[in-house]
Amino acid sequence: MTKPAGQYTLAEIRSQPEAWLAALEVLNAARAEIESLLQTTQPDEILFTGCGSTYYLSAAAAAMVTELSGIPARGLPASDLWFYPQSAYPKSKKTLLVAVSRSGETTETIRACQAFQKEGRGPLLTLSCYAGRELAGLGQLNLVFPSGMEESIAQTRAFSTLYLACLALAALWGGRADLFGSLAQLAEPARRVIADSHSLVSGLANDRSIDRFYFLGSGSRYGLAAELSLKMKEMSLSHSEPFHFMEFRHGPKSMITTSALVVALLSESNRAAEQAVVDEMQSMGAQVLTLAEQDARVVFQSPLPETLKNILYLPAGQLLAFERSLSKGLDPDRPNNLDAVVRLP
Repeated sequence: MTKPAGQYTLAEIRSQPEAWLAALEVLNAARAEIESLLQTTQPDEILFTGCGSTYYLSAAAAAMVTELSGIPARGLPASDLWFYPQSAYPKSKKTLLVAVSRSGETTETIRACQAFQKEGRGPLLTLSCYAGRELAGLGQLNLVFPSGMEESIAQTRAFSTLYLACLALAALWGGRADLFGSLAQLAEPARRVIADSHSLVSGLANDRSIDRFYFLGSGSRYGLAAELSLKMKEMSLSHSEPFHFMEFRHGPKSMITTSALVVALLSESNRAAEQAVVDEMQSMGAQVLTLAEQDARVVFQSPLPETLKNILYLPAGQLLAFERSLSKGLDPDRPNNLDAVVRLP
């Protein structure tokens, strides 16, 4: 019997809250090791790396770690670490490398880690979803989250589960036991967002007058905007780009037409400035999809600190890409020209 298009992707999006709760069991069991890794090595900087989705995850995670711990953190693609180490690593500084990979088999990530260790630049922590893969044996500490495993090629559940792990790292390394202890409370608002937003985003996805998508997010949300833009490209083969809110005014807004949908990941801390950008784009004819704690088309209604809420932007954006793919007669589970793992000779 023929599998319905998108069967796996939809199940993976919907099951994210349960996957996060399972991941927290792994994180709680490894809490002492996570804290000890930072305390014993005392790195000068923390560098996150990955490829594709996990590169964007790295950018988002680095911003969060810097915010909570005060330790300088950056996110770079693994290929830059492998091919251009001279520009990736500051001289005479100890780096803690956090390598993130859904499969644990991505060639660039593995080669970057091996080169990092060969040069003795510092400790390595790996995050992945499949036990027994090469990456999961390379680090001083290797955390594996089986609840993030997926049948689909485009990452949804894996991305958010690994991102949750990075939120936990940021909280623990920042000495914020309160935030770490609150992570389990993300599951319920996530279930609500998935249930309440699906009809709304389906209507927008099926609006064929829309021919371009712009995802806006600033600070620690920019990496998430980039990831959701990638999901739209991968699943639906649509024109999609991410931007920082204020940067969108500096040239990119010239692309706004009545056929544009602006997806805004609105913060609480800088809501007024970001909303002004959204209002301006709407006045120029764009349709808008706002996501925020309150007073938005998709609302979180969560009592949690803003620091933890970033993960709640993901499900609605993933569903938008999923429904757009179906509206174009595509299969979100099997995007064109993509493989689940990029392996190089």
